[in-house]
Amino acid sequence: MSTKAVRTNDPTRDAGVARGDMKFEVVVLPVSDVDRAKEFYGRLGWRLDADYDSGKDFRVIQFTPPGSGCAIIFGKNVTAAAPGSAQGLYLIVSDIEGARKDLLDRGVEITEVFHSASGEYAGTDEPYLFGRHRVSGPDPEHGSYRSFASFHDPDGNGWLFQEITTRLPGRVDPATTNFASATDLASALRRAAAAHGQHEARTGQADPNWPDWYAEYMVREQAGGELPQ
Repeated sequence: MSTKAVRTNDPTRDAGVARGDMKFEVVVLPVSDVDRAKEFYGRLGWRLDADYDSGKDFRVIQFTPPGSGCAIIFGKNVTAAAPGSAQGLYLIVSDIEGARKDLLDRGVEITEVFHSASGEYAGTDEPYLFGRHRVSGPDPEHGSYRSFASFHDPDGNGWLFQEITTRLPGRVDPATTNFASATDLASALRRAAAAHGQHEARTGQADPNWPDWYAEYMVREQAGGELPQ
């Protein structure tokens, strides 16, 4: 699968791109038993945002995964799709082994970590981003975007963890910098601190403007840009 960057921030070359924000915030899941689904997603540790019941023929429940800008909705009379038909729902994590262990500790069945067979896409395994051939274990080179683990809710709606540790250029809006948690922010600060220490060693002097340097480093790192030296 090609990872060639096709995004550009040049408005003269990107005239077809919408200028206004279009934030993808909701995925509707088809379920057969609303209370069973509510128990399952609550057990995952996801935040319960809403549970509205008309008392008649309509109910809607919303959960949001930790650090996510997108929520899930399910309920009664919210979709005509067959229960369990939502597949290929990706949850991005920075530590796939840790995320998998967390689900196991919560009593949720999940596959072993797997990766793709280079150049092989056809097979008998359940399909995912890189075809239908799953190789046991994490990516041997621990490449970003390359390791996965999958699980299902009680109706069979399919989820996958995908480990991303470094974003490819163009995958993050350079005008927006977000951190999903205090842990992610602390990790970014530590990386910036280490890089800044090397910067001061090269210049041979203390940098009184280190906050500006840190900020620039963290913004560029998240956007996949060239890091300051």
